[in-house]
Amino acid sequence: MANFIFGVFLILVLSYLSNTVTGKATVKEIHADVDGKLKQLNKPAVKTIQSDDGDIIDCVDIYRQPAFDHPALRNHVIQMKPNFNFKEMEFNSKNGSSKLTVFQTWQKSGSCPKGTVPIRRIRREDLLRAQSVQQFGRKPQDVVLKSNTTIGRFPSINSNALALPAIVNRSAAILATVGANYTGAKADINVWNPNVESEDFTTAQVWLKAGPNDNFESIESGWTVNPQLYGDKKTRLFAHWTVRTIWLMYTLMISHYPTYLQKDSYKTTGCFDLQCSGFIQTSSKIALGAAISPISMELGQQYYITIGIYMDEITNNWWLIFGNGITIGYWPASTLNVLKNSATMVEWGGQVYSPNVRKSPHTKTAMGSGKFASSLKGNACYMENIAIVDFSTQLQYPPAVTTLAEENYCYTALNHQDGSESSPTFYFGGPGQNYNCP
Repeated sequence: MANFIFGVFLILVLSYLSNTVTGKATVKEIHADVDGKLKQLNKPAVKTIQSDDGDIIDCVDIYRQPAFDHPALRNHVIQMKPNFNFKEMEFNSKNGSSKLTVFQTWQKSGSCPKGTVPIRRIRREDLLRAQSVQQFGRKPQDVVLKSNTTIGRFPSINSNALALPAIVNRSAAILATVGANYTGAKADINVWNPNVESEDFTTAQVWLKAGPNDNFESIESGWTVNPQLYGDKKTRLFAHWTVRTIWLMYTLMISHYPTYLQKDSYKTTGCFDLQCSGFIQTSSKIALGAAISPISMELGQQYYITIGIYMDEITNNWWLIFGNGITIGYWPASTLNVLKNSATMVEWGGQVYSPNVRKSPHTKTAMGSGKFASSLKGNACYMENIAIVDFSTQLQYPPAVTTLAEENYCYTALNHQDGSESSPTFYFGGPGQNYNCP
């Protein structure tokens, strides 16, 4: 009898959720959801900064940021700085010595006081662009993985040996290393502003992952152009995460034994920036989701951002580091599962999300600079000073890497080294639709 009652209750809950997702909610309910979400996301500001690019930056008390809406963080004590020394983690390389770093546009209009964190304000129109209020800030809900391919080890700097499960609606061009216990990764990422169609987005980023191919956890950061999320086509700094979840359920009217359902790989958890609870920001200088500039120019000056993600081996929190040692914040160990101890895969490169990848006509959304990897520096997007950290706690170039381009006629990947470089430079990108990618 108890199983029957539980079954009826579960059916009613799923029915309600289905009506909401399929758009059967009334206009009044939608507006109520939007108002509730805005109140949840936009915390009271100590100071507000109007950026020249139209963004509003709220300086929010560090203890009132969205992270603390997470059930696992209600009594969390903020770790204000990591337990590692950046000078000891320097990676010696001759690469990119003449490149210039970028700044965030809002910083020209003011600064946040100590004890606050800058958070880009979410507006009503941002929520209304999303598929649903529940889906706001997340990667597309219909992104799933195919499980018919596996990952292998790879000895060379350019190899086709890596096979990853294809993510629906995504095309990637990456450099990857897999198999060790990684506690950090970094890269200097060349900054561009590629063409992006309105329903699509493109990124250049670093990923750290753990877990099986169709059920992984991931923490990641880099730059993106994402008009659906941000409402414009500016190049912006972003962070994203997804956490593997385990739900305990009883099989209805079949067994009294529990069934564990594991998911994630972007299916049910995570978000960009601070648009859900999970990432704890500590910096008063950097705003996730804010525009960055200047942008690299073809055959002209090249600009870059340095992104590092490192695990604090005392607390197991994963820290996001920007530039030369600015600690943006961290993903707390208490909200993670398989990433609590280490990552087992690191990826560097770009991706394009679009309903029109692997189709004809193909999307015209570009990756990187919009040029193919073979056009090299000054034309193609690239990453330099690529490094990992393992339990030796030393930054080093990965001992085994491979490249992968999922649509080689649309976007390409090339790990290239010449005599003047101490480590290879990874080039990636492409225009999307072209003569060979119709």
